[in-house]
Amino acid sequence: MLTIVSDTHRTEGHGLRDRTLEAVREAELVIHAGDFNREPVLDAFEREASELQGVYGNTDDAAIRERLPEARNVEYAGIRFAVTHTRRGGETALALFGRERDADVVVFGHTHRPTFEAGGPVSLLNPGSHAQPRGNRAAHAELEVTCDALSGKLVTPDGEVFERFRIDPRG
Repeated sequence: MLTIVSDTHRTEGHGLRDRTLEAVREAELVIHAGDFNREPVLDAFEREASELQGVYGNTDDAAIRERLPEARNVEYAGIRFAVTHTRRGGETALALFGRERDADVVVFGHTHRPTFEAGGPVSLLNPGSHAQPRGNRAAHAELEVTCDALSGKLVTPDGEVFERFRIDPRG
């Protein structure tokens, strides 16, 4: 399983609870799309996840920026993910970022709004914020391999699945 989180915004501890904590612990890979905030938060995530691939966000301190890139590519189950915190220019800029990186999916954060958009040449996935939803639903994303694709869902920390989606590899 792949678990995706973003926008933790804490000074210490990971702020994970209930289903989100379980999903991070169960995952083969965890992607964090930035805004840990302070280095002890990144350390706490690294202790919980078997493998963590993150990027820094606009509120992350210098210590996090030294340890993580602004953007990265991650592959999971044959699907190529381009990960960033945000890009100026909204969805168009995010899609361009994904095409430049030959990605199937762009993972991003910043808005705290959990969404999955599959309408363009590159799918866009924002897991939302598990810790500071800022008027949105607190959430994370879980993706599992099913046959020849990834089945995904947006899930609240309480375990409520409120959106399901599918990501097919290009072929």
